Amino acid sequence: MGKLITTTKPLIFYSKLLCFSLLYLFTTLFLAFYSLSHSKCFFRSSPLDPLQNSLFSYPSSYGEHKYAVPTTRSTCSSPVFFSDYWDVVQEIKSLRETNRPYSGALRYVGGNADSFGGNLSTLARFSYFDHQNRNTEVLCGFLKKFPVSESDQIAMEQCDSVVVVSAIFNDHDKIRQPKGLGSITLQEVCFFMFVDDVTLKGFEHHGLILMNSTEYNIGVWRIVKVAKENLYQNPAMNGVIPKYLLHRLFPNSQFSIWIDAKMQLMVDPLLLIHSLVISDDVDMAISKHPFYVHTMEEAMATARWKKWLDVNALKVQMETYCENGLQPWTPKKKPYDSDVPDSALILRRHGLGSNLFSCLVFNELEAFNPRDQLPFAFVRDKMKPEVKINMFEVEVLEQVAVEFRHNLRSSDGTTFKKVSSSGKAKRAHPDLLYVNGSCCSKCQKYLSIMWGDTSNDEGPH
Repeated sequence: MGKLITTTKPLIFYSKLLCFSLLYLFTTLFLAFYSLSHSKCFFRSSPLDPLQNSLFSYPSSYGEHKYAVPTTRSTCSSPVFFSDYWDVVQEIKSLRETNRPYSGALRYVGGNADSFGGNLSTLARFSYFDHQNRNTEVLCGFLKKFPVSESDQIAMEQCDSVVVVSAIFNDHDKIRQPKGLGSITLQEVCFFMFVDDVTLKGFEHHGLILMNSTEYNIGVWRIVKVAKENLYQNPAMNGVIPKYLLHRLFPNSQFSIWIDAKMQLMVDPLLLIHSLVISDDVDMAISKHPFYVHTMEEAMATARWKKWLDVNALKVQMETYCENGLQPWTPKKKPYDSDVPDSALILRRHGLGSNLFSCLVFNELEAFNPRDQLPFAFVRDKMKPEVKINMFEVEVLEQVAVEFRHNLRSSDGTTFKKVSSSGKAKRAHPDLLYVNGSCCSKCQKYLSIMWGDTSNDEGPH
């Protein structure tokens, strides 16, 4: 006789409640992971990375964290991945040792002039774009002494690895401490903040410094006073010097990060340099603009929102670039997906490519205005040898730095006034729309391609 065999269901199936609970749990976990992975840029780094504690205690009256600008992007298509903190530290230390003595890769024109940058003609500026002969000297500012103290200059020259630089002129921003610094970052990275007298008095007003000191420090930042009377009348143009001539102010530094004073750095600078510059083997890294792709879009916005009041000068600038080969962005310009950066954060490997690019941009800014997005694509596309730039997504910038509003009032309570070439906006002269008495502007071909109207155009050349 055969033996009766009985089967029983697994215990788990006897409980409908347990089944539904497990199904709900797994579904919730999946949806949560999916939602988070598409809503924020995740940055991988060692969970054991030690972080510095609070770097500076501000008086309550200063309000360094007031008026943060909210981010509007809810998705992240290109997250950035960071290597282990200690591995990054060792690699950058190794680069510093193996690359000594550091060579700036460029030779510079010296001399004296009425202007810090020489006020070059268009022909003279463009003559430096082709630097395939490495023995040619490049004009790159410093035709007047940069007016800082001797002790500050020595400190700048002693910074021989990574430097983080910012500037506040005319008391236009708050000074903020970086966050997320690893335990030995301050041994490897220098932090310099360039300021003028007006800003320095604002610091004193809030009790951040004592004016009778010979040197100033606020948290991680070494404060460098610049005597602007010997430079430019426009504070923004004075800020352009440390922003674009970093490699000359810090001749022994191998890497640098420029951060606008309106931004607060939220990620260790060593991790940023390693991830965005070293790992991608580029000369520079800079964010794409959140809205504009074409240089002309930025120029129009500059005029529309009165970011530079001399509209006629803006038109002359754009027509100068169009006449000398500026083209709108097209897929032919890939790997670059944009001609317009958000230059609030610039990471550089100091060498031929980034140094030449920075010099050429500075010369254009002195010639026209301090709006540095305008000459960006023209210099990038025309210079030889080519510069390698990592133009990362704006969503990355929003994760690695927090943006704050500029000060609306100075420390003494007065309201700021816009600084430009004049007090009132200047319209463009109508004759700039014509060439030899007939239509059209020197940028007509550019605009036709940008707007997609190529019926009467041969396309880019």
